[in-house]
Amino acid sequence: MGSFELTQHIARGPEAVWNVISDVPRARDWYEAIIRVTPLGESTVGEGARFELERALPGGQAVNVVEVTEYVPTERFTLASRSGPTPFTYRYALAPSAAGTLLTLRGDISAEGLRGPAALLGPLATTLFKNGMRTNLAALARLVESA
Repeated sequence: MGSFELTQHIARGPEAVWNVISDVPRARDWYEAIIRVTPLGESTVGEGARFELERALPGGQAVNVVEVTEYVPTERFTLASRSGPTPFTYRYALAPSAAGTLLTLRGDISAEGLRGPAALLGPLATTLFKNGMRTNLAALARLVESA
């Protein structure tokens, strides 16, 4: 499908944002498509931590195994799918700003494994994923700012 980049200003410092985005089981609190997060293995923190994510997508439910591939506290966090439909890599970068934190998300996604009409949409599907993540980042901002 393609790549996209989004930014979100959050009126809290990078540590507050980091504490939420790096807590993968907590993604259900702000990522609307996630139905279930199941840790795989003993560690749920740091590079190499793995999870099974069940998501509700336009083409139906999808289950991906994901792995934390980059973990630099308060700076960078990357989550990459290792199996399942809709291969993706989401790279989050946090930067202090005068208003709190500037969060940048770089998403690389693929239609491989999608079923139904969503599999045929190509660039439109990238736009749909981007719009969904824009909504998720706004929910993340509200969650972090309300804490």
